[in-house]
Amino acid sequence: MIIIIDYGVGNLFSLKSSLNAIGVESEVSGDEEKIRNADKLILPGVGAFEDASKKLKESGLEDVIKEECAKGKPLLGICLGMQLLFEESHEYGVHKGLGLIPGTIKFIGDVIPKEFKIPQIGWNGLIVKQKSPILKDIVAGDCVYFVHSYYAQTPAKYVSATAEYGAELTAAVRKDNIYGCQFHPEKSGTVGISILKAFCQL
Repeated sequence: MIIIIDYGVGNLFSLKSSLNAIGVESEVSGDEEKIRNADKLILPGVGAFEDASKKLKESGLEDVIKEECAKGKPLLGICLGMQLLFEESHEYGVHKGLGLIPGTIKFIGDVIPKEFKIPQIGWNGLIVKQKSPILKDIVAGDCVYFVHSYYAQTPAKYVSATAEYGAELTAAVRKDNIYGCQFHPEKSGTVGISILKAFCQL
């Protein structure tokens, strides 16, 4: 069973629909016991980092997620959910994340040319940097759907894929059993479905 973690933020039910489409049993839940009993976890997120981080802490799930990851349970963070995996964000101040992957969330406007629109909204090709089980079916140029104004600045050894948007921005990360996608696989057609399927097969 895969639990899509419900902490009051996220694109929960479109993600569940995508898992349904590939025949994977999943449930949207913020119940601690169900999260502990799950085979795998997905942490979605849409909106502002500070608000999401606050809700995650207030829900009591922050420590539960850390404990389950420490046991080796696979976790996939999506969009803001991926950003929450890192140590801190500089989105309108400095805010602490889960600290599961070393790195900082920073404003894309500091690294892309001024003529580029913010947020980045739309399809972009993935540049695979190193092997990751969830990207096993990705080939050069496969496109996925992004909606973001901030990106993860993290050591290269954690970067599975990047995407070019005036600068090479982190698109997917991995540290042991912890995975993240800055893009939305549930909105990325067959390419996104292949990524979700690969995560479910871990």
